[in-house]
Amino acid sequence: MNKNWILIAVFCIILVIFGMVLMNNLRNMTQSALAPISDSANAMRTQVADVLHPTPTIIPDPVTIINDVRSLARLETIQYSLEKIITADSGQEVLTKLFGDRLLFVAHGVVIAGIDLNQLEVEDLDMRNGVLTVTLPDAEVFIASLDNDKSYVYDRQTGLFTKGEVDLETLARQAAEEEILNAALEDGILEQARLNAEVYLERFLDALGFENVVFE
Repeated sequence: MNKNWILIAVFCIILVIFGMVLMNNLRNMTQSALAPISDSANAMRTQVADVLHPTPTIIPDPVTIINDVRSLARLETIQYSLEKIITADSGQEVLTKLFGDRLLFVAHGVVIAGIDLNQLEVEDLDMRNGVLTVTLPDAEVFIASLDNDKSYVYDRQTGLFTKGEVDLETLARQAAEEEILNAALEDGILEQARLNAEVYLERFLDALGFENVVFE
């Protein structure tokens, strides 16, 4: 009787071990069988994402038209790098949540100023009693533009029934350029550009032998 129980116990243990091995094999086979399906699903999700959010393709026209070529003698003497936050909205007021469009634009810009030496005439140089008097042209802004690599739309919110104003970002960029220029002017970029020009030209003229130089 005891031997029979021992045989039954051994047989049960063998069944349990066999069942565990069988379940493990079935699990591995199931994972192997489902792997292609999972890979296909991931590939499908990637394709859907590519369709919904395609990468922009930029194709420049091979023809370039040169409208004008001019010689320049600009002396750039100062550069401002500025940052400005611009908020633009479509002005829907009470219907903003339905038809409005609002964006927050972070603008990085550069303003460069100096003097145009093309405007310097012979009569603007007067040599008397060993003193060279130079009448410089007015300082001016040569460049006031956004740095597109650093400027970006931080946030944009559109109403439930609109896809947004097509020109809103363009208007925000234009406003940003104007604000950056105004900020540089208010900070005195033209005055500093003129002072820097005088320092540079004084060193240049001194190297040519004009030791006494006065700017007007």
